[in-house]
Amino acid sequence: MSAPINPFQTAQRQLDEAAELLGMAPNLHAFLREPMQEVAFSLPVQMDDGSYEVFKGFRIQYNTARGPAKGGIRFHADETIDTVRALSAWMTWKTALVDIPLGGGKGGVVCDPRSLSRTELERLSRGYMRKIAHVIGPEIDVPAPDVYTNPQIMAWMLDEYEVITGRHLPGVITGKPVGLFGSQGRGDATARGGMITVRETARALNLDLQGATVAIQGYGNAGQYAHKLGAELLGLKIVAISDSRGGIYNPNGIDYEAASRWKKTAGSVVGFKDADAIDNCELLELPVSILLPAALECVITAENASRIRARIVGELANGPTTPEADRILHEKGTYVIPDFLCNAGGVTVSYFEQVQNAYNFYWPIEEVYSRLDVVMTRAFHQVQEMAQGRGIHNRLAAYLVAVKRVADAVILRGWLG
Repeated sequence: MSAPINPFQTAQRQLDEAAELLGMAPNLHAFLREPMQEVAFSLPVQMDDGSYEVFKGFRIQYNTARGPAKGGIRFHADETIDTVRALSAWMTWKTALVDIPLGGGKGGVVCDPRSLSRTELERLSRGYMRKIAHVIGPEIDVPAPDVYTNPQIMAWMLDEYEVITGRHLPGVITGKPVGLFGSQGRGDATARGGMITVRETARALNLDLQGATVAIQGYGNAGQYAHKLGAELLGLKIVAISDSRGGIYNPNGIDYEAASRWKKTAGSVVGFKDADAIDNCELLELPVSILLPAALECVITAENASRIRARIVGELANGPTTPEADRILHEKGTYVIPDFLCNAGGVTVSYFEQVQNAYNFYWPIEEVYSRLDVVMTRAFHQVQEMAQGRGIHNRLAAYLVAVKRVADAVILRGWLG
């Protein structure tokens, strides 16, 4: 059995390749390979039965040369410091790629939130905020939801921060409920941005998306909205979906409303009628036009990349493809929309939320969607032009665009001679 893949080492190797092509100075390269600040802590939380459990938490600010750190908070049983480091690095490149004035960060708690009651989850969320309140703020570091966190958890954290500071500061967190000054359009922003990049890919490849088959690995927020929006906006036919417990496949298509109802009722897509059971590995290798990994890191590797049959891979998840797999997919002609382009819709609308909070003026949803389309389309074509001009794969092209922007900001600030 192969050893687990370290996501931070993957992130560093991706940066290394870009730094070499950019001819980056060794001291600047070394600086960009590591986070600027890390906070790690133990977090005691009282359970409903009166006992206490101690959780491990993190907040990492990878780079703030272009603006305040920006990145979500994960509650996940398999969270590690290296996963959070990798995700914070990818957030740095993501915000730079879509050219919004933010840096990169990430946070997490090692826990299984599905085993916690609502009151235990609230105590955990408020406790986490108490641990990081001294290192975040609207002009310092702005968290957001991520895996197994949601707008309600952001609302608890916002309230705790405002209790601590004694001030109303809605811009300290994004992904909030609209009733607490979140942005319209934030809920489906990651998937919507991804569908914009799929649309632009099809135009670049001269492909007809009407009825094109799609497999989605991961059926959380991004995966479910990708199912809905892919069908509504692009006419895609979703034939396979999965979550952590397994997947389902129907070559004739899977109805979004029925599948999402089943997921909500059963807690998993497994057991959905009128579809065959498959596992997550089988889903990745299905004969579909488009594969959308929307779960966790490092699922497409050197071991299975040659068996990926999709023409387009749109990475709604962070870091689903290893560097070795990237090269294999590129050589076999698979068009990969790299994660920090494909899933940048979420952070883009989070930035819109920060802008609206700062001005205390809120946009209608149509304006959010229109502005998102402009940002995502522009970023897609900048990556496309770089890839074609250099004759390189899309991820490396995206790194060249993003890393140069961050490096230029570091130099302009005079942080390195």
